[in-house]
Amino acid sequence: MALLVRLLALALALALGPAATLAGPAKSPYQLVLQHSQLRGRQHGPNVCAVQKVIGTNKKYFTNCKQWYQRKICGKSTVISYECCPGYEKVPGEKGCPAALPLSNLYETLGVVGSTTTQLYTDRTEKLRPEMEGPGSFTIFAPSNEAWASLPAEVLDSLVSNVNIELLNALRYHMVDRRVLTDELKHGMALTSMYQNSNIQIHHYPNGIITVNCARLLKADHHATNGVVHLIDKVISTITNNIQQIIEIEDTFETLRAAVAASGLNTVLEGDGQFTLLAPTNEAFEKIPAETLNRILGDPEALRDLLNNHILKSAMCAEAIIAGMSMETLGGTTLEVGCSGDMLTINGKAIISNKDILATNGVIHYIDELLIPDSAKTLFELAAESDVSTAVDLFRQAGLGTHLSGSERVTLLAPLNSVFKDGTPPLDAQTRSLLLNHIVKDQVASKYLYHGQTLDTLGGKKLRVFVYRNSLCIENSCIAAHDKRGRYGSLFTMDRMLTPPMGTVMDILKGDSRFSMLVAAIQSAGLTETLNREGVYTVFAPTNEAFQAVPPEELNKLLGNAKELANILKYHIGDEILVSGGIGALVRLKSLQGDKLEVSSKNNVVNVNKEPVAEADIMATNGVVHVITTILQPPANRPQERGDELADSALEIFKQASAFSRASQRSVRLAPVYQRLLERMKH
Repeated sequence: MALLVRLLALALALALGPAATLAGPAKSPYQLVLQHSQLRGRQHGPNVCAVQKVIGTNKKYFTNCKQWYQRKICGKSTVISYECCPGYEKVPGEKGCPAALPLSNLYETLGVVGSTTTQLYTDRTEKLRPEMEGPGSFTIFAPSNEAWASLPAEVLDSLVSNVNIELLNALRYHMVDRRVLTDELKHGMALTSMYQNSNIQIHHYPNGIITVNCARLLKADHHATNGVVHLIDKVISTITNNIQQIIEIEDTFETLRAAVAASGLNTVLEGDGQFTLLAPTNEAFEKIPAETLNRILGDPEALRDLLNNHILKSAMCAEAIIAGMSMETLGGTTLEVGCSGDMLTINGKAIISNKDILATNGVIHYIDELLIPDSAKTLFELAAESDVSTAVDLFRQAGLGTHLSGSERVTLLAPLNSVFKDGTPPLDAQTRSLLLNHIVKDQVASKYLYHGQTLDTLGGKKLRVFVYRNSLCIENSCIAAHDKRGRYGSLFTMDRMLTPPMGTVMDILKGDSRFSMLVAAIQSAGLTETLNREGVYTVFAPTNEAFQAVPPEELNKLLGNAKELANILKYHIGDEILVSGGIGALVRLKSLQGDKLEVSSKNNVVNVNKEPVAEADIMATNGVVHVITTILQPPANRPQERGDELADSALEIFKQASAFSRASQRSVRLAPVYQRLLERMKH
């Protein structure tokens, strides 16, 4: 049998061929997109590709899966058309594109791919056509007819007025003296052209787009007898300057030039690599308030962070952007680079005024607005872009603005604007003291906070950190948005005003007349010391109303039995601190009595054992108090629940007994167990 299995496996492998046993080379992004286009077009016949055309333009793209379903390029709607895939043609009377294009030399292939203008200009030179028709192996990146037509008239005139020098050199720059297919075109590589060995910059993006000096490949891998033709959407020109050299010669970068020199980043911008510089013009710098600009320019670290935020780690040509994508800067931040029609966008704003200025070490896009990173901003500037403006105005009015705009290392715990929907507190000494306790003495980051950590405030209080499954809280207030780290200060957006603890749980209960009966009960039960000492408790505190709702006879009986009273009270005390923001849907909190409390939150209402909490989050140095208007009963004190539990247990045992009886007669041994359970249920 084993021999037969091995023979069958061998036969199957031989039938499927080498592809079944050997993994082929990984496909490039371009090949994967082309493959997807073929998949979408196969219902129309062999070698048919689905192509997306942007409505109102001549732009066409092979489609990937995401684009196929969205039917948009740069936010513009597209229509699907079906065309022959590269290298194939139609046959009259037959479905699809069953015939491979006939191989001919490079010159004739130019006409096949739609670059007849390149053919025409090749004819005008004396040397190039014989070379394209003769022996050898070449690659030509051939501009489309539309690309030639879009050249400025003065540029085209200068080429055709001197065909054997200017035009010949321009055409040779589009050529490589060997065959180069798309699977060899790697991101960031340089090919040596046939014009003075000048480099051609190649970029092959994850979305399948390939650019040549930022010109997009339209039709690729058209084989010829003496090479290969790739159709591109622009006429490309030689690149001579690096990014730093371009900055130095452009008048519009005067301020940028000075900033780069002051930061020392000129060595980066003139060095090796492939970067994208989002270059702010002089006008971009002028839009910034003078005070802010002077502060950044006078602070080497902030200045370097500012400039690093304008340099992407890889070269990004405009033609490669067909949807939004996140790109990392040299400073480690991410920018959302996208497009809207023909306009490029940064973080959703169309601020790029000139694009695709090529350099030997990358590409430059002019921008007319500064991209100031959080790391170069003051707390005031961070808050201006967040939903905490009301709180920040309070700090300013309270005379605490110097803590938020200077070089003091602090963390601001700023409540959301919605916290003040009913108005702001009066600006008295108490409010100012409270605001000081919203400023932590050090610059911290939420990702480094841990449960039980304490933070010192400018108001002299120690604030505790509580880490829950889905929230991170500081005392009663939880973080509502990602924190922002500025030059000296960090901004935490909080979901409510923070109330520092003002005493132990026992201090809080004694100081509130609503709990006079609870305080007496705690003292009778001998729990005063417990609630006064250091610890982590959550106390669901019944008000006087809760005690008064109990029938007098039952209440007197309870208060007269210290042991039972202590048992009931311990059931109201959880063994850890649980603030309302940390509850989520349901939390089972173990009580000091031993049983668990079911604490839930819905629509900003906290419930314990399905009873609503009247007031939540009164913070104490050793816990938190939640006010309730009923007395909670432990499960053992609830007859109905006890009966339900016993009934469930009996039912489960009966089910097991039935299963056992079908297999054997051993169920007889369980009869005494049934009897005991039934007896207990009667009582």
